[in-house]
Amino acid sequence: MSLVVTALLPRCLSRADAALYCGLTPEGFDAWVRRGIVPSPISGTQRWDRKAIDVALDRASGLESAQDEDDPFERWRAAHARTS
Repeated sequence: MSLVVTALLPRCLSRADAALYCGLTPEGFDAWVRRGIVPSPISGTQRWDRKAIDVALDRASGLESAQDEDDPFERWRAAHARTS
């Protein structure tokens, strides 16, 4: 019997891990957050949602339409903006 070990990529990422996930330095990641390229951390935490980052990067790269009003990320962004 062989043991197969797979890397588990957590959904919630620290600032450093989120930056690494995006291929950025932590300072570069902060700049992307300020510019709205990637979302802010989850409200009340210092953790970023990996799936929210993926959606934001898909949109920034043109893989997904920013005009979809039923978009879960846009709903999240609007709700987060009201609580920030």
